[in-house]
Amino acid sequence: MTKELSTAGDQRRSQLLRGVLDLCLLSLIAERPRYGYEFVEALTESGLELVSEGSIYPLLARMERAGLVESYRAPSSSGGAPRKYYRLSEAGRAELDHGRAVWREFATQADRILARTAGTQLPTGTKQPTVSTETERPTGGTTS
Repeated sequence: MTKELSTAGDQRRSQLLRGVLDLCLLSLIAERPRYGYEFVEALTESGLELVSEGSIYPLLARMERAGLVESYRAPSSSGGAPRKYYRLSEAGRAELDHGRAVWREFATQADRILARTAGTQLPTGTKQPTVSTETERPTGGTTS
């Protein structure tokens, strides 16, 4: 699905992207019909450079079988072989609208949870306080 991942941050971004890549592709197609490599370029320009062509084509094929997109061939502007373009179907537009609403709700809920602890992290090198399971005994006094 993705290009080589170099950091834990890239791995997290890749996992998040897997859940919304179909919506991203539908949204890009809603702007205008596109062919395969144009998706990679548009995603990269938007900061989602983790996606490779090899992950986009199978997803486009699944979306086409599901009736979310339609394809057609058009001549290449570079004079090469005709390119396969994808355009949004009515079902695809409805799915995109629904998916946007679900994404906004999910992102809002996740952000609400993540924001609760924002700024409460301990400074680097500070140890987390420990909770004793033993009953504390008073000090400084005499025992009988």
